[in-house]
Amino acid sequence: MTAPQPTFNVSRPDKVLYPGDGITKADIIDYYRRVAEHMLPLIGNRPLTMHRYPDGINGEHFFQKNVPDYFPKWIERISVGRNHDYTQLVARRQQDLAYLANQACLTIHMWLSRKDKPSTPDRMILDIDPPGSDFRPVQLAARIILKHCRHHALPVYCMLTGSRGAHLVIPIRRKPDFDTVRAAAARFATRIADQSEDRLTTEQRKDDSREGRVYLDVSRNAYGQTTVAPYSLRASPGAPVATPVDPDELLRHNMHSQRYTIANLFRRLARISDPWRDLQRSAVSLATVQKAVK
Repeated sequence: MTAPQPTFNVSRPDKVLYPGDGITKADIIDYYRRVAEHMLPLIGNRPLTMHRYPDGINGEHFFQKNVPDYFPKWIERISVGRNHDYTQLVARRQQDLAYLANQACLTIHMWLSRKDKPSTPDRMILDIDPPGSDFRPVQLAARIILKHCRHHALPVYCMLTGSRGAHLVIPIRRKPDFDTVRAAAARFATRIADQSEDRLTTEQRKDDSREGRVYLDVSRNAYGQTTVAPYSLRASPGAPVATPVDPDELLRHNMHSQRYTIANLFRRLARISDPWRDLQRSAVSLATVQKAVK
């Protein structure tokens, strides 16, 4: 018998959080309840950070790592940080996501490690950050990375960020720490960028040296850093969704990072299988990734 979901009182359900679209807090709560079956398997055992918009997407907003004291006891907590100086939440149930939505948490960010081994990541991520709003440079960079990964038999999983770019994720076995994984990710990204120096860069500084080039960002591969969670909403007009996609879909001519939104995501989910369904089962050793750099 399924245990009953905990309950809470929804505050101001009619408050509009996406003014241009008329999307209310009740709509956001409903979205997270509906998407939970797809989202929780991908984030359910990870420390989470909230990005809250109490006055909607055009108002003041803030990131919140620590779980407030007033959060209900049924929200799971985990102590993290070098000195256990943060108490972050873990979402395990549909109602956990709904409660976060009630707190005007529109976007959920997650760690690249799980709660039982927070110092040991199980994903390596390349964040493809374009120089502008055109999605074609993102696709070009993704095509180069995907070709390199296929050549070296590396599994790679793609996600539209719902913002401007895309994330490419390589699942790894949980053994090396974050510092080791980040160093490997930096070498991997540099190898990719060196293949197309006129179009790609790993240079962090936003100066003339990055002019017009796609930035391959590996900074999220660090302890305590987070990445936008799959199926999380983004605080932009239309309520775009960070959406896992197949590599071929990512490269379609009509694709863009905000293609899927609160309005059309469930039509998509009703007709396709989850592109990330085999992600964890596909994990490889970091040594396998490192061989692709040599």
